[in-house]
Amino acid sequence: MNIRYALIGCGRIAPKHIMAALAHKDSLQIAALCDIVPENMEKLACVIPERIRTQVKLYTDYQAMLKEISPELCAIATESGKHTEIALDCINAGAHVIIEKPIALSLKDADEIIDLGKAKNRLVCACHQNRFNIAIQHIRKAMEQGRFGKLSHGSVHVRWNRDKDYYAQAPWRGTWAQDGGALMNQSIHGIDLLRWMMGDNIDEVFAYTANQFHPYLECEDVGIAVVKFKNGAIGTIEGTTNVFPQNLEETLYIFGEKGTVKAGGKSVNRLDVWQFADIKPEDSGLSLGLHEETSNVYGNGHIPLYADMIDAIRFNRQPYVDGEAGWRALELVLALYRSAKDDKPVKLPMNDFSTMGLAGMQFKKVGNCESPKP
Repeated sequence: MNIRYALIGCGRIAPKHIMAALAHKDSLQIAALCDIVPENMEKLACVIPERIRTQVKLYTDYQAMLKEISPELCAIATESGKHTEIALDCINAGAHVIIEKPIALSLKDADEIIDLGKAKNRLVCACHQNRFNIAIQHIRKAMEQGRFGKLSHGSVHVRWNRDKDYYAQAPWRGTWAQDGGALMNQSIHGIDLLRWMMGDNIDEVFAYTANQFHPYLECEDVGIAVVKFKNGAIGTIEGTTNVFPQNLEETLYIFGEKGTVKAGGKSVNRLDVWQFADIKPEDSGLSLGLHEETSNVYGNGHIPLYADMIDAIRFNRQPYVDGEAGWRALELVLALYRSAKDDKPVKLPMNDFSTMGLAGMQFKKVGNCESPKP
């Protein structure tokens, strides 16, 4: 029997969710779309084949939708500041949830979502779809096999462009109450990959953030950070929306005693470097490079993420990217924000912190640059 599915939030990322649901139409019944702006739903519905679209109900009130159709799986793709309230309501209504990044904007809220999911026996999936990229899966397999040996350092670079028109499309973007800046919104996927690969246990972080070219935003448009992992490895993070004139790249480097890799492209969708001391038969193809075609920076990972979630529901297991994975990515971003705000290293694990702890933060002029001032 098909799983009744509903999508809440029909904005920029919503087509990736609908296409993923359609790719699994033999397992999912797209029962409803929900958005407070009817035009968003109507536009999104047009990508659904007519024979399926006629069975899809449209709602502007997600709570009414939950009562009327009782979805078994809800994807939440609203502004980040609404994720917690909607996720809790969905879980209480009996639905499993896929939550777009970030899972929440505070650690307390993320804890509440995860804890309620466990209490209600509902699954929580954090939508960090880049974990499913072909290049990333090859790197993860090598990491799990111990092929890198002792890790030295790793880095992630998210070098993208977001102009004023992008932010004008949705007034919640670039606000502390509903979003965050370049690190939280654009870079959290890369930050998730760095932590996942290099070791989930972190000792401390130090970060600088600035708002260089987007004075109409509350939040940063560039962040640079250093991460000290408990296993002794060091990580660096660069996230920005200041690249002229368009998106340049999202890259992940890992350097180990016995291996070096680079995942490149605009969304870590390429394998540019693959070198290991213990040569395996499959390395001959990978060392020549690997390129996964993708139409945009969101990549192709939503489809396998949905496949995994469907399987997890059917067999009552945790999804590959569970709520705890979303919590760890959120914790690292919030630690970077706390460090930039306080201008000092931050130890992990963190006590509760939220983007609202940054409300009112000013970016003061230092020469031709900006640096944060609480």
